[in-house]
Amino acid sequence: MSSDVREGQTFGGESVLIRFVNFVKLPHTVFALPFALLGLLVASRETALTWRTLGLVVLAFTAARFVALGFNRIADRELDARNPRTRARELPSGRLTLRQAWSAVALAAALFLWTVWALNPLCFALAPPALVFIAAYSYAKRFTHWSHLWLGLADGIATPAGYLAVTGRWSEPWWLLPAGALAVTFWVGGFDVFYALQDEAFDRAEGLESLVVRFGQARAIVVAKLLHGLALAALLLFGIGAHLGVAYYGGVAIGAALIAWEHHLVRPGDLSRLNAAFFTANGIVSIVVFLGALIDRLI
Repeated sequence: MSSDVREGQTFGGESVLIRFVNFVKLPHTVFALPFALLGLLVASRETALTWRTLGLVVLAFTAARFVALGFNRIADRELDARNPRTRARELPSGRLTLRQAWSAVALAAALFLWTVWALNPLCFALAPPALVFIAAYSYAKRFTHWSHLWLGLADGIATPAGYLAVTGRWSEPWWLLPAGALAVTFWVGGFDVFYALQDEAFDRAEGLESLVVRFGQARAIVVAKLLHGLALAALLLFGIGAHLGVAYYGGVAIGAALIAWEHHLVRPGDLSRLNAAFFTANGIVSIVVFLGALIDRLI
């Protein structure tokens, strides 16, 4: 049985292009791409940034995200077919075939490997293990309650990747890139806990793991608060290591206010405003942090 109810943040229409866009929820690229650009921006203080490098970084990030989300949809297709919230996705509903999905993921992987090869040898050497790591997340919820942090780190490597794409070498101080990666890891991990709230009953029935299943809604939300607090602390540490100025910290402050608003919207037992919290606040947080760093870089 399929459902005509579509998830939020999907486009109407039945063209093949629209189906692939919805397959990986392409608009969600905005969540972590600004953090890849943040790494690129900080690196530009040491090494000149070219339009070629910028284009390759955006293309590589988009391709890697397509691989991660596409593989996730393939791995979870049977679970998605049983979940009322997700059974209208492209594979369970038949809008895309499994062959089409695999072909698109393979093409995206090839595009990703080509772009990182065009960047520098270090990025190319790190690319295969990175692909394996981001794809393996799809199975994490089958054996660990902390799959949220696996997803967070899969996005978190974007900041070091952006930096390495420009410089081709590790940062000085050495802890700058780990701080950037941890900031995104905790940020994404926190809002993925929110995302898991809506699947609590289904995950329990299917024997899947999450912090919501482990602790219940109230305590899981407390963990999300702690993770977001750690994310803000890591962003401050990253700013110190990158010698960023007032504009950057202003962006972090706005991001903190948005996260606080998000936590105000979502309460145990009341998920009616979860879409606003998840899609609106989190989509803006990364943008305002990056814009703060960009203004600091330009002035």
